[in-house]
Amino acid sequence: MHPRVCLHQVGFLSEPTTAFVAFCREIGVRHMTLANPHMLGPDALAETDAALAPGGTNATNITQPFARYPDLERDEGGAAAHLNEAIEAAARLGAPNLYIVTGARGSLDWEQAAARLAELIAPCRDLAAARGVTLMVETANLLNADIHIAHTLDDTIRAAEIAGIGVTIDLGACWFEGGLKAKFARAMPLTSLVQISDYVLGDRSTPCRAVPGDGVIPLERRIGELLDLGYAGVFDIELTGPRIEAEGHRKAFTRAAENLSELLTRLGA
Repeated sequence: MHPRVCLHQVGFLSEPTTAFVAFCREIGVRHMTLANPHMLGPDALAETDAALAPGGTNATNITQPFARYPDLERDEGGAAAHLNEAIEAAARLGAPNLYIVTGARGSLDWEQAAARLAELIAPCRDLAAARGVTLMVETANLLNADIHIAHTLDDTIRAAEIAGIGVTIDLGACWFEGGLKAKFARAMPLTSLVQISDYVLGDRSTPCRAVPGDGVIPLERRIGELLDLGYAGVFDIELTGPRIEAEGHRKAFTRAAENLSELLTRLGA
């Protein structure tokens, strides 16, 4: 398996984190994106730490929703408290990266919501820096407006710049945008994670991700552009939705990892 392949736990939540860690180790994937263990029960962090101890795979990224409920407008400190827990978990697990969805805007316009995000996340930036954890915000589909404000790569970069954090590029959420190579170049100094999936024309559900190679996203071209611009991180496979459920998440993740590994090898990554 190519050493820059990473798997995302979001498609594996029907099984315990320990099973996901074992699966990654079994198929030779060296990197994982994990949900904040604090969200998965009182013993999850210790269990995850123990599962990682034998080596062979690493928690490279943690994901944590920010100001998810109630929202950015009405948050009274809970978002920062939960993010600080996730930062401590990332540090304990040796994960250098942590990305968020922002939380919804409430009645705020976009600029007000971005400024509010910066205000709320400010105390977390200091803790993250002290713990050696890079904070990022991702691009997410417009149908996630109940939990997020950054639905284009432009807005993701703007939100990151305003908040003083980094960027996660989700190709599944931005592959169709115009001028994408120029946007990649603008995002690159802030980018520590790129996420991969595919899309089959006509799919209307959300999420509606497909195994890389099954759809129309020009992954080889886009990944090649990112590599040419100097991206040196992992490529995180995020798979959820009806196609993944129909195939079975273990089979889908295995096939996706193999397809991405072959692509990265062809590109000389």
